[in-house]
Amino acid sequence: EVMDYDPVSRTGVVGVQRRPARPPAVAVLTAGASDAPVAGEAARTLAYYGQGALQVSDVGVAGLWRLLARVDELRALPVLIVAAGMEGALVSVVGGLLPGVVIALPTSVGYGVSEGGRTALQGALASCAPGVLTVNIDNGYGAACAALRILRAQGLAAPAS
Repeated sequence: EVMDYDPVSRTGVVGVQRRPARPPAVAVLTAGASDAPVAGEAARTLAYYGQGALQVSDVGVAGLWRLLARVDELRALPVLIVAAGMEGALVSVVGGLLPGVVIALPTSVGYGVSEGGRTALQGALASCAPGVLTVNIDNGYGAACAALRILRAQGLAAPAS
């Protein structure tokens, strides 16, 4: 069988690709371009299970106006996966601005005290935005699976097969 390999997310899928059967109910946001591989892993996992995702790139706090320009669009989505490295500040900002379930996806991006994603992980765990769900560093697959569970519980995704 043929494998569909994506070099950015470093993911491969063997066999028939499912097309997203439902419109996007999940947004996958990245703070910066360097978070793209992990965010891509989450988006491709969602697509594999037939769930569309809106991908919103480079909306970190250093360019907050880019996120603010998309707030109305993002407010309509029930689940938001936020991939952020460095200090992971985007997680708390999204959690404070938007009503959907926020899944923090800390990435191993950064240098110095970023400690391979530990600072972003700790920032997500200590977020002042209530109810943020946090997965482990670089766990795009786990973030997507959490999103799918939430959508299924809300009746917004097909049951697991």
